[in-house]
Amino acid sequence: LFTQRAFAQLDNAGDYLSMLVLRLFIAYEYWESGVSKFNGSNWFADIQDKFPFPFNVVPPDISWFLATWSELLGAVALVIGLGTRFFSVSLIILTIVAWVSVHSGNGYNVCSNGFKLPLIYLVMFIPLLFSGPGKLSLDHLIAKRFSTL
Repeated sequence: LFTQRAFAQLDNAGDYLSMLVLRLFIAYEYWESGVSKFNGSNWFADIQDKFPFPFNVVPPDISWFLATWSELLGAVALVIGLGTRFFSVSLIILTIVAWVSVHSGNGYNVCSNGFKLPLIYLVMFIPLLFSGPGKLSLDHLIAKRFSTL
């Protein structure tokens, strides 16, 4: 009986906290990357030939702009839980392009700039994509508001 109540309380807390913690962690990672691009110089021209089609035909300045602002806006959206599935898909695509063009030839190890971190980020997006942002999100509040109309 005690364990059933404890598990029920954990389940209830999980409805609010688990996706929030996941969103905050992954948002921080993409925010850091976006800020680095925003304050740095565009190195995409050096690797554009490694981008998968159709991204390899987009001019490097446009790719840099799109990557920077996808990371920055996506991070903010994940923090507040707005458009979570849209931004998850956007950042999944961005991460796959980064994996193919930057990390794939370096093996698995993080220390050699391998694909371990992009893989972890992709796995972290799975619950956000399929289950949504959780109850502590604007997406949930909006859905709740419009479901009663």
